[in-house]
Amino acid sequence: MKLFIDTANIEDIRQASQWGVISGVTTNPSLIAKEGRKLEDVIKEITTLVDGPISAEVDESTSEVMVAQAKELVKIHKNIVIKLPMTPDGIKACSELTSLGIKTNVTLVFSVPQALMACEAGATYISPFMGRVDDFGESGADLIERIMVMINNYGYESQVIAASIRNLAHVEQASLAGADIATIPFAVLKKMFCHPLTDAGLDIFAKAKKQ
Repeated sequence: MKLFIDTANIEDIRQASQWGVISGVTTNPSLIAKEGRKLEDVIKEITTLVDGPISAEVDESTSEVMVAQAKELVKIHKNIVIKLPMTPDGIKACSELTSLGIKTNVTLVFSVPQALMACEAGATYISPFMGRVDDFGESGADLIERIMVMINNYGYESQVIAASIRNLAHVEQASLAGADIATIPFAVLKKMFCHPLTDAGLDIFAKAKKQ
């Protein structure tokens, strides 16, 4: 399972990229807004730090507006992936962008039927939201697993990005459910290094060196 970082904070991306395990970046309007910068400027800077897929989200609008925005965004860099909403217009835009050879990421996916629509539209990536599904009283992990079964049944090429990851349990669940990618906030990525037994072992090693 590949690891993406889910943020628009340049310093967080810079630090995570130095670990050598981050394969891509996902952003969204709320993450960009937190940084107080223009989308285009943030995306340009991210492309200098991570050589992999970088999702840039268009406005939720008509398919014509989304396609027009997408055509401008992909001019920034070859690694730009257009993030589209799971709506009729979003799927229409996905189909058109796919026919133009532009990579897409259909987001706000909460069910297998929605994922199926995205696959049929040729989405490069599909982003089910694990945390929000859990909030809804269902299992985000089960959703990932069911979507993977559907994709494998029919040989779709769309890759699943486990999104809305809030903790280490979500990371583990996504990997065991077979997700192709997990896009993870920086705070959770840092926790992936940690375990009490690792800390205890390091303490033992440190004390042994002093003897």
